[in-house]
Amino acid sequence: MTTVTPKSSSNPVPASADPLQLIDVDHVRFYVGNAKQAAYFYAHTFGFQISQIADLTTGSRDEADYLLTQGNIRIMLTTPLNKEHPAADEILRYGDGVKDVAFTVADATKAYEQAIKNGGVSAIEPREITDDRGSVTVAAIKTYGRCIHSFVSRTGDYVLPNVKKGGEFMPVFKKMDSPVNEYNAKHPCGLKFVDHLVGNVEEGKMNHWVKWYEDVMGFAMFKHFDDADISTEYSALMSKVMASGNHLIKMPINEPAEGKKKSQIQEYLEWHDMTPGVQHLALRTDDELSSVAELRRRGVDFLNLPDSYYDIVWDRVNKVLTENGHEAVREDHDRIKDLGILVDADDEGYLLQLFTKPLQDRPTLFFEIISRRGSQSFGKGNFKALFEALELEQERRGNL
Repeated sequence: MTTVTPKSSSNPVPASADPLQLIDVDHVRFYVGNAKQAAYFYAHTFGFQISQIADLTTGSRDEADYLLTQGNIRIMLTTPLNKEHPAADEILRYGDGVKDVAFTVADATKAYEQAIKNGGVSAIEPREITDDRGSVTVAAIKTYGRCIHSFVSRTGDYVLPNVKKGGEFMPVFKKMDSPVNEYNAKHPCGLKFVDHLVGNVEEGKMNHWVKWYEDVMGFAMFKHFDDADISTEYSALMSKVMASGNHLIKMPINEPAEGKKKSQIQEYLEWHDMTPGVQHLALRTDDELSSVAELRRRGVDFLNLPDSYYDIVWDRVNKVLTENGHEAVREDHDRIKDLGILVDADDEGYLLQLFTKPLQDRPTLFFEIISRRGSQSFGKGNFKALFEALELEQERRGNL
């Protein structure tokens, strides 16, 4: 890697009076035990392109990175190449999972400095990675548990619009060709962008992290749910949804609540070394039925709902839609049932959603596939049915 003044230092991202104005989810970084193998899992099952790599062959001596892309989703899989790399200890403690939710900003250094001024704790001091084509500046602060938020700003050939078009992610990365990429281009899964990311924290800590996002990141509460909203006979949890100033980025925060048995949040924590972390990524699609059908064909394991769910869902959903002057659910009802998709409605419209089972052997990280038809909520009407389905899986694992 060279570190010289780039030929072009122009940045098309407009400056803002607020250095913490977030422009996009730049990428979500997973620490994984074997990035090469994990890349093919996510490519084969979820239709991601294995777009770029940085490894020993490209000059990266400490870690191997695989960039997965689909729509405006960018997932970075990182594997340590030596025991001194911080990911080595984290993978031992937590298994594969999310380390970094990175945000594109106009100026990463200024965003970092403002976050520190607001009370944030440094994780990575600003560093600039440059070559003769441009630069990428990265800095990061700590958030709940193992997670960090990186701020990323780009110049020259590495600006985000170029990256979205397939340009190189940053110096040392090279593009990758693979038969799986050609296959996925011909058989798309239709995933467009990250709708929201959900974090699990310890009991009694939700409000602490709500205030942290308000004070440090300038987020505001978008919605909240208590144990009366999210409970079953056996378990309960509470959740508050935090959103960036433009509502572009939403991050719900969950904590367990007292119940007869163990909640899914507590199960996550116990299998995550009692450390808070990202529980799931919700990935948006414009066509829930097509996306879920293709993902099921590829072998994705989704949660299973009882047929009785569909005996009552249509009356509930259509009543809400009619009362608020919205169109009825236009997707084929029988096909929704065949695919096991959940449906919910609020005063703004309806949504379709479905949750995978855990993506690895530890019952921690999973994905949600979501399509919105006006509704900006999170499926409150599905909470009871969803959590009962989760409890059945917990019972199968011996963790309820």
